[in-house]
Amino acid sequence: MDDELIETDALPLDRRSRLPGTGFFYPDSLDEDRAEERAREAVEGAEAVVVTDSDADGLGCVALIREAYDAALDAAPFERRRRARLDGTDEESEARSASESRTESDEPVGDEDGADDGRRESTVALLPSGPHSFEEDLGHVADYLDEGTDVFVCDICPDAFEYIEADLTAVVERAGAVRWFDHHQWDEALAASVRDLGVDLVVGESDEECSTDVTLRSLDHDFDDRFAELAAVTRDHDLWLKEDPRSDDLADFAYWTGAEEYAAVVGAYGVDLPAVAREYVEQRRVEKRQLIERAVDRAVTHEVGDWTVGVTYGRCSQNEVAETLREAGADAAVIVKPSGSASIRGSEGFERAHEVAGRVGGGGHPKAAGCKPDVYDDMLDYAHHWSTEGATTKRVILRAFEAVAAEVESGRTDGGTEAEPSDGETGTEPSDGETGTESSNAKAGTESGEGK
Repeated sequence: MDDELIETDALPLDRRSRLPGTGFFYPDSLDEDRAEERAREAVEGAEAVVVTDSDADGLGCVALIREAYDAALDAAPFERRRRARLDGTDEESEARSASESRTESDEPVGDEDGADDGRRESTVALLPSGPHSFEEDLGHVADYLDEGTDVFVCDICPDAFEYIEADLTAVVERAGAVRWFDHHQWDEALAASVRDLGVDLVVGESDEECSTDVTLRSLDHDFDDRFAELAAVTRDHDLWLKEDPRSDDLADFAYWTGAEEYAAVVGAYGVDLPAVAREYVEQRRVEKRQLIERAVDRAVTHEVGDWTVGVTYGRCSQNEVAETLREAGADAAVIVKPSGSASIRGSEGFERAHEVAGRVGGGGHPKAAGCKPDVYDDMLDYAHHWSTEGATTKRVILRAFEAVAAEVESGRTDGGTEAEPSDGETGTEPSDGETGTESSNAKAGTESGEGK
């Protein structure tokens, strides 16, 4: 295949917003080989290993753990590299970043060039992970961990204990200690099973703390005030409180840059990012705002039970799109992505996002959840997804909303079963020509990066 067909950065913005990023088309087998090699290089010889979600919350945990181990990286080399890239004088890393992929492969590609520079320098290894790769990443730790090495897992909740039991058991047997800091909603049986293996699991209240908060209070270390402030501002974005504008800067910087660079910079500066980081974020926000506008323009609202649900499609920053739809009157927002996954965002009037997501193979928080309906059997299904702006996925998720609404009306919320599409079945399908209330084209009032 011609590389130009999948290098979407060269496409006009409107077309680019409808297609996944380059990483989506990168074969899993090759990606897995590369991930395993990187994990091996990071884990072998490390004093401690951190497996974490790669958003601002998870990487904030890394900054704290490295500070506690006196293993923080010097931020200066990352700043110099970032300045060179902004000035267009670092051609090698520009070329390399074009081939890198992120966990969310339908979003703008992050700059991973700094990761290789710093990965081996810190005695506390960083393995960026996420819900879709955690099982494999934990397996790599089990394979390459040195005897007696401390292991931390941050900002991740596994789908089921059976998926991680063997690898987690192996990690516990080889590690000096295994500690797990999180703030998602854990099933009691799952938490008990993890603790029974000897893991020090600390789970904060999902509507009060972020994982950086949990890590800060769990580590026996006298942290400087900047780390308490880092936790507070990270919480502001991660729990979607939106009271501190600096939280948007953290979220965007974490999303657009490499994990090692983010951890090093916030470890050194806290929430007061250096000038080069702020300049980079502002540069990237120009396109981000345009992608937000495209997604908002495509939105259609649906009345489901007592709720108004805004549904849209596109490669965009989901939280700002959701916020704009809420400002236009939606109780809940669904952002279907070109990769096939979707984000569900709630509000004060809708705190059942996790129940809806749970019906289509996902989960999360009452006001913020995600899912990827199992409706893609081959590339023809994806072609249909891109050309119809996610019509099938929208239909399946709206049926999940309807099922939850029916449960609320009947007075029960037992989670139900997964909503499945079927040819010819009647239902609400947000497609061209469907009647519905179009959302207003109000511009996003705040800027923030990818949330949970």
